[in-house]
Amino acid sequence: MRDISPTENWLLITLGMALSGILYGMVAYPGEPVIIGAVFAAFMGVPMIAFERRILLRPLYRRIERLPTFAFIVAALVIYEILMSIGYALATLLMRALGFIPLRPLAEALVMPFNVFVYALAVCALIVFILRVRDLLGRDVFTSMLISRYRRPVREERVFLFIDLADSTSFAEKHGDLRAQQFLKALFAAFAEPVRRHKGAIDDYVGDAAIVTWPLARGVKFARCVRCIFDILDDIEANADTWRKNFGQVPRLRAALHGGFIITAEIGVDHHKIAYFGDTVNTTARLETLCKALNRSVLISTELAQRIKLPDTIAVEDLGTHAVRGRGQTLGVMALAEQAKAELLAPFELRIPAE
Repeated sequence: MRDISPTENWLLITLGMALSGILYGMVAYPGEPVIIGAVFAAFMGVPMIAFERRILLRPLYRRIERLPTFAFIVAALVIYEILMSIGYALATLLMRALGFIPLRPLAEALVMPFNVFVYALAVCALIVFILRVRDLLGRDVFTSMLISRYRRPVREERVFLFIDLADSTSFAEKHGDLRAQQFLKALFAAFAEPVRRHKGAIDDYVGDAAIVTWPLARGVKFARCVRCIFDILDDIEANADTWRKNFGQVPRLRAALHGGFIITAEIGVDHHKIAYFGDTVNTTARLETLCKALNRSVLISTELAQRIKLPDTIAVEDLGTHAVRGRGQTLGVMALAEQAKAELLAPFELRIPAE
């Protein structure tokens, strides 16, 4: 299935809001041009969704989300009211200028009727709820469950990225389990934006590790799976002072990349989940454990590396083949690292053994 771009996503949201306005206009104001309801709904609803998605007024959203739940709900409702009122006023001015609505006194025209406010709030609440559920399950999982894509097991190729926090046990022993959990929560939150940017999905959190996955074609395109892990590492390095200030140390990560065929299936009765089965998942987990033994931060299987056109900024070190626990055959392993700044000026030739 083709990826939906952020622009297309917002076009769909705007279209959904416009259609809700058309429906309301047909019921409440029969005979009026349908464009009126569409414009008012879009102007009132899209800013609310943009705020909810942390695109509009992001610092304000981050401030109120630290509030207790009840205070957060009250603050959010006040902001929604303000945004919808502004949107209503702008839509009124536009419709007046285009001659679609009569020239009533401006002060009266800019005041949003209560029934319009309630309907708009209900529609936006429904959309926000759907988006929250999608965030909770993950975009791909939400869509797949919605269309029952994996109700029957499917064999497909996927890329897996296992990211593990090094020295998490010593941090917990020194600072306590509660502080360690806060550390992990902040770390996993830092993963979210790079994963979203590179069209991946965080499948699960296992202890101090996160599992990220892509359909193979999407993950290898533009080397997304590789760029994702290095964007995460760069983001942590860029915010090193903040990590030291908040937790006394900068996270050190170990990561492994591998891809291949797996079986994907929707499982569970009361609690549904899309799960992945097969040697590819287990091999990626075992490859991540090699990071410590080989003293490398990022490893990739030779099988996967051969299918990716890596950026010039990534250096590759062939580490040969290694026995992997639970796998009958040895696995070709390569280490990835960002080129030193001095090396960026020199051409780098990627050498990958022929199959």
